[in-house]
Amino acid sequence: MSTQPNETVIRRAEERDVPGLVECSAGLFAEDGGTRDPGGINVNWPREHGPERFRQNLEVPERLTLVAGAGDQIVGHLTAVLSGTSPMKPITTATLVSMYVKPEWRRNQIGARLVASFMDWAKEQQADRVDVTAYASNPDAIKFYESHGFAAKSVTLEAQL
Repeated sequence: MSTQPNETVIRRAEERDVPGLVECSAGLFAEDGGTRDPGGINVNWPREHGPERFRQNLEVPERLTLVAGAGDQIVGHLTAVLSGTSPMKPITTATLVSMYVKPEWRRNQIGARLVASFMDWAKEQQADRVDVTAYASNPDAIKFYESHGFAAKSVTLEAQL
């Protein structure tokens, strides 16, 4: 590491961060979905579609893209989306869509700082609640989110055909 963890800055992503976002997203897809849902997730998606998607999301007010920057490198990211109310669901929910911190930067509170920034954004957006999805086979992620106030609400069951 060329930069110490306490020098890591959490900020909104900018156009110049797109390559780092793609790299982190590719790491997340390979490590999480690629190992926990092989064949069920396209691990090449970040490199094939990520640059365009991240650029688009930077322009959408209902979307949040954060980066953890250490010097000139991106060492983590968080993406989120705000869903409005509907007749069926009369509340606003901020969903933490994805989060990743490079392995060598973990255990330095970067994930906690990303989540805290997400929670601040959700409050600013007047969200009624926040949610996140994690693979059931990823107990470390579940424990991490629980330590930040998230609690299990539902379980999705799946069968291969």
